[in-house]
Amino acid sequence: MSRPSSDGPAFSGGSGDAADGATAKAAQTGGVRGVKSAARTVELLELLASRQNRPARLRELSEALGAPRSSVYALIRTLVEHGWVRSDPSGTLYSIGIRALLAGTTYLDTDPYLRIVQPHITDLSAELDETIHFGRLDRTDIVYLATRESHRYIRPFSRVGRRLPAYSTAMGKALLAERLDATAPGAGVDPHVPRELTPLTPHTLTDHDALLRDLELTRRRGHAIDNEENYAGITCFGLALRYTSPATDAISCSVPIAGLDEDRRREILAAMERTRLAIERMAPVDPSAADLAAGI
Repeated sequence: MSRPSSDGPAFSGGSGDAADGATAKAAQTGGVRGVKSAARTVELLELLASRQNRPARLRELSEALGAPRSSVYALIRTLVEHGWVRSDPSGTLYSIGIRALLAGTTYLDTDPYLRIVQPHITDLSAELDETIHFGRLDRTDIVYLATRESHRYIRPFSRVGRRLPAYSTAMGKALLAERLDATAPGAGVDPHVPRELTPLTPHTLTDHDALLRDLELTRRRGHAIDNEENYAGITCFGLALRYTSPATDAISCSVPIAGLDEDRRREILAAMERTRLAIERMAPVDPSAADLAAGI
């Protein structure tokens, strides 16, 4: 499995200057050069969003972006004034602002597939009394677009908008398996897998070759399995939704391993397969649907 040329979002790199990368890719985007200030604004917002409920100081943001404090501060103040970034009363800690919610909810409200998927995963969760997720592949991550919780164990937070590495999630592995090529298995997978696979639990696959073997097994059996790779005590089954090519969306079912035997496993997978077929029958046929994978 060859190694990917990118580690994912620009803010995770060393220099943090995404504009240089955008300029280098100008030939791939019609010869249009990236706008440095716009690229840095996006980097900053993505960085703050990735921190979730952990506000950041100016020094942390400057170091992560590889940019002078003065320019980062000027950018932050502009974003604070417009509501995209918020600061604490002391003006020294920064986090994502309420205006970002507008963009996120608009995305969800206008997504043609989410409207179709939601009632089906609601029914599936009620049928199995397990937690069901719907997510989308975005570069090296799975972004959760909808979750229906089991009544037996409810998490104290919403998963919508959260990101997890594709290589460690059932939804992500189901979608990565769709990108395997018979002649060069790693070629289609590499853009979605970082160079270093960071373990989330002791069970997370952190070897690229082992991951590739797992993806090949996933393709053969038709579903992906997360064996406590994200949360201890939880197994997750994932199925790709093939209404786009390549598939960008997937559903998964999270199950406590304590109550999982072979009969229950078969029951869950059969119900998930019925739900997948029902979703795919109702999904709009749109040649431009692959645009959902922009940046992938």
